Amino acid sequence: MSHPSLTKFEAYLLTERRVSLNTFDAYKRDLEQFFIFLKSCNIDVSHANVDTVRQFLKHLTEQEVSARTRSRKISSLKSFFTYASRVLGLKNIAQEIIFPRIKKRLPEYLQENEVERLLKTVTQEAARGDKEQRNKIMLYLLYVSGMRITELTTLKVTDIHFDTSLISVTGKGGKGRMIPVPRPMLDFLHEYLKTAYRSFLDEKKYKGSYLFPVMYKGKIKPISRQSFWLILKKICVIAGIKKSVSPHKLRHSFATHMLKRGADLRSLQMLLGHENLTTVQIYTHVETSYLRQVYDAKHPRA
Repeated sequence: MSHPSLTKFEAYLLTERRVSLNTFDAYKRDLEQFFIFLKSCNIDVSHANVDTVRQFLKHLTEQEVSARTRSRKISSLKSFFTYASRVLGLKNIAQEIIFPRIKKRLPEYLQENEVERLLKTVTQEAARGDKEQRNKIMLYLLYVSGMRITELTTLKVTDIHFDTSLISVTGKGGKGRMIPVPRPMLDFLHEYLKTAYRSFLDEKKYKGSYLFPVMYKGKIKPISRQSFWLILKKICVIAGIKKSVSPHKLRHSFATHMLKRGADLRSLQMLLGHENLTTVQIYTHVETSYLRQVYDAKHPRA
């Protein structure tokens, strides 16, 4: 059974912070692990101190938990104790905990010709049936918009604004943004809604709301992230792309290709839905190698 303070914090995350389900699950896992550690040490959270937190982190290090994962758990602890000190009267014992140094990893992305192979393959597959037609729309839309996979799977039909060529997206923390999409993509969506889309609905019982619905136990739900991941893997095999490709790697590909073609970081930040500009600055590191290639190819003295 959850500790009362943890239960209250979870309610706060869902009602006031309005975090995404994925973020909520991450907080829940991290904090439950900490409370299990407290129980193993016979310490109530109200009697825990800074050394207790440090012992927990030492335990994680001994378990060979990566610095990146430990950093996320520290972030969860800081959020919990900030809330607990303000609302529940507990001491903020995580305040002085320092994040471990993490080596920055450059985002992996597909080359433009690899994306072209994927799109060509999924277009050829679309002729086979309604599911394949849906898969084509999902893959195209994910790449041309740069949205997160959860944002894609939870899209509703009413989020598509054909009159303005914009899509309403609900991002992390329930924050909304508008993403422009090219006219060919809107044409694809319009054709999909007239044809394949209807095969996924029982129109006598359900008029439709999710753009990519599935029937599960007699109820209409949005297609899951895991389902699309499997679809993407299958398309990669057919396309002959051997490198690991994830929905998030397509998002990185979108960002990198936009930057290469002249998009500025501020515009990229708005399109991707990042709160801070520093989050998208990592793509400038990706561009360093690209600029080297451009320089060597174009400069007369290179």
